[in-house]
Amino acid sequence: MSDAKFFAKGKAAELRLELTSDKKDKNYTRRKTALKRIVANMTMNNNEMIQLFPDVLDCIKLDSLEIKKMCFLYLINYCRLKPDLANKALPVLLDDLRDRSPLIRALSLRTVSCIPLPAFNEALVDPLSRLLRDPDPYVRKTAAFGVAKLWASDASMVEKSGLIEGVNQLLVDSNPTVVSAGLAALTDITDKSEGMKLAIGYQDASKLVQILGDCNEWSQTYILSALMAYTPQDPAEALLMAERLSPRLQHSNASVVLGTIRVILYLTHYISDDSAIQGLVKRFGPPLVTLLSKPHEIQYVALRNCFLILQQYPQILQNDIKVFFCKYNDPIYIKVTKLEIIFLLASEDNIKEILRELREYASEIDVQFVRKAVRAIGKLAIKIDTAARDCIDTLLDLVATRVSYIVQEATVVIKNIFRKYPNKYESIISVLCKNLDSLDEPEAKAAMVWIIGQYADRIENSDELLDEFLFTFKEETIEVQLALLTATVKLFIQRPAKGQELVLQVLKWSTEETDNPDLRDRGYMYWRLLSSSSGNADITRQVVMSEKPAISVESDKLDVRTIEELSLNIGSLSAIYLKPVSQIFKGTKARHLEQSPALRRSDSNFESPGFYQNYTAANYFSTTGGDLLSD
Repeated sequence: MSDAKFFAKGKAAELRLELTSDKKDKNYTRRKTALKRIVANMTMNNNEMIQLFPDVLDCIKLDSLEIKKMCFLYLINYCRLKPDLANKALPVLLDDLRDRSPLIRALSLRTVSCIPLPAFNEALVDPLSRLLRDPDPYVRKTAAFGVAKLWASDASMVEKSGLIEGVNQLLVDSNPTVVSAGLAALTDITDKSEGMKLAIGYQDASKLVQILGDCNEWSQTYILSALMAYTPQDPAEALLMAERLSPRLQHSNASVVLGTIRVILYLTHYISDDSAIQGLVKRFGPPLVTLLSKPHEIQYVALRNCFLILQQYPQILQNDIKVFFCKYNDPIYIKVTKLEIIFLLASEDNIKEILRELREYASEIDVQFVRKAVRAIGKLAIKIDTAARDCIDTLLDLVATRVSYIVQEATVVIKNIFRKYPNKYESIISVLCKNLDSLDEPEAKAAMVWIIGQYADRIENSDELLDEFLFTFKEETIEVQLALLTATVKLFIQRPAKGQELVLQVLKWSTEETDNPDLRDRGYMYWRLLSSSSGNADITRQVVMSEKPAISVESDKLDVRTIEELSLNIGSLSAIYLKPVSQIFKGTKARHLEQSPALRRSDSNFESPGFYQNYTAANYFSTTGGDLLSD
C-alpha cells in the first residue's frame, strides 16, 4: 500500500473495527495500517478522527516503536480537545520514561513535554531531573528541550524545581550535541524571560568555537546563536574569535553560514581596527554568492540577508554584481529582491552594464517586474548624477514602445527626475505629452498633471492638456483631483489669460461640489490666497511655485539604528521582513550591543535596557567538567 492511499478520507467506524478486531494480527500489521490512515486523516483535518481517542489509547500499550510514535502524535494533536482522556495515557507514558530503550524513553519524554496540560506538567518535573543525567546522549538532549517546553508552559514550576541548573550541567557534557541542546534550551528560556539573561565569557566561548567542527548543522546553529551572548572585553579577543569563526563561512549549510556572518558582524562592534573589520567582511562575499546556487527558497533568504548586509558594507559584492542579474526561471520574489540589490550596488563604473540589463528586463512579459525595472531606471538617474542622461535616454526608448504600463511607470519616475534636476531635462516633456492617451492609472495621471502644471509656461498648449484631464475631474480619484487643482492654479499664475476660466471652474468644483474634506480645504485655501493677493501676484507665486524640497534615494535606506539591530538578527525572519524581531514575535526580547570597554564609541548608544538576572559563565561552565569543555 503506497503512502498516497493512506490520505483517502476514512470513516471513524471503519477504522475502529480495524483497531479493535479480534483477528490474528501478526506484527500488528493491521493496526499499523489503521493508525497510518488515522494520522493521514488527522493531517487533512478530518475531525471525525477524534472519536477514536479511546481506541488509539489502547494501542499505546503495544510493544511496538512504530505504533507508539503514531499514537503519541495523535495524543499531542487532540490532547487539548479531550484532556480527560489524555490524562488516562499519562501512566503509560511515565512507565515508558523508564523503558530500557533510549529511543522509547526519548520519544515518551518528548510527547509528555509537548502536551500543555497541568497534570502532564506536574508529572514531568521529577522524570526530567533524572533524564537530564541519563546515560544516553539522545535522551539528555531531548530532556534539555523538554525543560524549555515545560518552562514555556509553567515558568515558575521550572525555576522552583531547579531544572535550569540541571540544564547548566549539560553545558559541560562530553557530547557536543548535548552541549548545543543545552545552549538552545537556555537561549530560548532567557530570550523569553524578563529576569534572566545568558552571558558567556571568553574562555567558555572559545571552547564552544572549538567543538563546532564536531557538531552537525543543527547543533552548530544552536551554538552560533548562543555565541551572541558573548560580550568581548578586549578588541584583540573579539578579533581572534572572529578569525576562529571565519572557517564556518565555507560550510555547505545556509543556516550555518548566515549564523556565522551574524556573529562576526556582532563582533565587529568590539574590534577597533577598521582594516581588520574590512578584511573580515570581505570574506562574506564568496559564501553569499555560493548560496545563490541553492534552491529558490534558500536563495531568497540569502538575498534578503545580502540586502541587509550591503546596507552597511556595499563594497563586499561590488565586483560580483553579475551574479545578481535575473535568470529567466527566477520566481518574481527573487527577481524583485535581486533588483533591489542591483540598485544598491550601482555605481558610475557599472551603470552602463546595469542599464543594458534593466532595458532587457523591461521587455519581459511579467508586468509587475517590468514596472519595477522601469522604476529602478528612474531611481538610478536620481542616485547617480553623471548617469542621469543615459537613464533618461533609456526611459525614452521604453516610452517609444507605447506599452501602456511602461509609459505610465516612466511618467512617474520622470516626474521625480524633474524634481531632482530642475530646468535641465524639460526638453523631453513633449514626448510625454504625445502619450497622454496611455495614462489611465491615478499615480501616472497625477504625475503628468504635476508636470503640466509645473511647466505650464513652457508647454504651449498646457491649458488644452489640463482641460482634457478636467473633463473627467469628478470621476477621478482624490490623488488626481488634488493634482489637477494645484496644476490649474499654477497655470493661472504663469499664464493668467489662459488659466482664468479653468481655475474658476476647478475651484467651484473643489469647494461646492465635493464631499472630500482635503480637496475642499485646499480649494478654499487657494481661493482665498488668489483673492487676497490679487493686487500682488508675487505673493501667490512664492507660495504656490515655491522651490521644492530636494528629492533623494537616500530616504529609501534604513536608518543606522535599525540596521544595527537587524544585523544582530541575520538569518532570521527579522532580516527578511527588515523589521525588529520584537515586532514579529511577541514576547521576544530585542537584541542589543552590551556595554564593554571594547565597544566602539559609535556603537556605545546601543545599550540593553532593563534589569536582568545575569547568568555569567561561572553559572554555565565548569572547569572540571567533561572532556570537550574542560581545560
